Amino acid sequence: MSNNSILPQIVRLLTILCMKLRLVIEHDPETDRWAAFFPELPGCASAGDTEEEAVRNAKEALELWFEPSPVSVPVGAKVLEIALP
Repeated sequence: MSNNSILPQIVRLLTILCMKLRLVIEHDPETDRWAAFFPELPGCASAGDTEEEAVRNAKEALELWFEPSPVSVPVGAKVLEIALP
């Protein structure tokens, strides 16, 4: 694997590591399971049988949420990558 092919993965992981996000977790007594979601990231949610499992699963969901999707770019348009300070 060349440095050029691994670089986007490293940039994505560094972006995730540098951000601080809120994770809301709550226990549902009816199902006896834990729900977890990131309020700032629509659709980025998970669950687990324990609080720890819900947090672990939420971290995996966060990684998947930030995976790049294929984008059709019109002629003359640019795709830029940005980072939060």
